[in-house]
Amino acid sequence: MNGALATVVTVAALVLAAGAALTAVLDRPAGRLHEAGAALVEAGLLALAVLAIVDIAGGGRPAEPGTFAGYLITTLAVLPTAVVLARMEPTRWGSAIVAGGALVVPVLILRLQQVYA
Repeated sequence: MNGALATVVTVAALVLAAGAALTAVLDRPAGRLHEAGAALVEAGLLALAVLAIVDIAGGGRPAEPGTFAGYLITTLAVLPTAVVLARMEPTRWGSAIVAGGALVVPVLILRLQQVYA
């Protein structure tokens, strides 16, 4: 796993979570800016996934391959799911859903790194 890219994606996810939480506190629904932020974080997550797969193809092995695959799939699915749910809930709770989804991403990245080590 690329530690520098993981750090950048983690920070971006935390910034997205803070922005979405602020929007929820201001009683506003999630908007296009949240979607763009989620897309940016998702692009970073895709890059992390590609690098992990390339590393595994090159001979690297996670300690628990099944667990690693599960975390990798979940990491890629969390934000798109949160954005879809936020669009279905056009109230402040939509913003809260995006904030929650963005807060899960750093935890999943940390678990990916732990399982890969």
